[in-house]
Amino acid sequence: MNLNTINHAIEAAFVADAYALGAHWIYDEAQLKALDINWEELNAPQAMWHKGKQKGDFTHYGDHGKWLENYVRKNKHFDISMYGGYWLDNMQTYTGYVDASSRETLQALEKDPKTDKGSCSHDLSIIGRIAPLLLVSSSKEEFLEQIQSFVAFTHNSEVALKAAHFFASVLYDVAEGAAIADALSRTEVDPLLKNAYGAAMQSKGKESFSTIRNFGPACGVEGGFEGVIHLLLSYEEYKAAMMANAKAGGDSAARGMIVGMIMGAAGKEIPHSWKEQTNNL
Repeated sequence: MNLNTINHAIEAAFVADAYALGAHWIYDEAQLKALDINWEELNAPQAMWHKGKQKGDFTHYGDHGKWLENYVRKNKHFDISMYGGYWLDNMQTYTGYVDASSRETLQALEKDPKTDKGSCSHDLSIIGRIAPLLLVSSSKEEFLEQIQSFVAFTHNSEVALKAAHFFASVLYDVAEGAAIADALSRTEVDPLLKNAYGAAMQSKGKESFSTIRNFGPACGVEGGFEGVIHLLLSYEEYKAAMMANAKAGGDSAARGMIVGMIMGAAGKEIPHSWKEQTNNL
């Protein structure tokens, strides 16, 4: 696999997170449409949950994703027991938002410092952080195995693991040269996700605001899985996909990072000004 392709996928996920920060976790339709932000560029966060964050920063999703990237670039491999210690060290001094999956994983580690299974969260966000594992995977099989290990550490639920397997497979195939639509249509779907997958595949080209909100704009795989597929099928350009995603509100950063990494793997162009405005890229 081409290293430039992997690096572009990683970069595209992080820029997506920084762009989503502006409207992230705003759910109210009227508030979304009245936001005093420039949708063409990055913005400071408008939601109270991101206190201390500034324009160009990552959400806590991007912060955690950066820890994984830093770990694999330094160590040239991935081992969940070693990474678990690294993650814990970072959490001891982390000043960003600590979500339920992190809190519950910290509690699990307090009970058993050697555990490699944390919370049972079904949040979608963990999937958008996986692209750096392409750097240390010599095959698709190894990549998929490492994804399961990484996801289970903080999001050990069946639906999160199944959704991660699906999008990881799509990501790998796209990075190997497959078209996004082809990868989405050819990737095996677990029965747990069959209905969601069918609805998502039928949503291509539909108006994104209502489509994403009807699927469900919240943090869970339920709804978010469909929203990601809708965006990947409906937009050819990275910028257009990111804007449609952010304007739909809710957990736009979780959806955006997955869309971003897959579009990045496909070589889609990231706006230069967005890259310039992203901190710690």
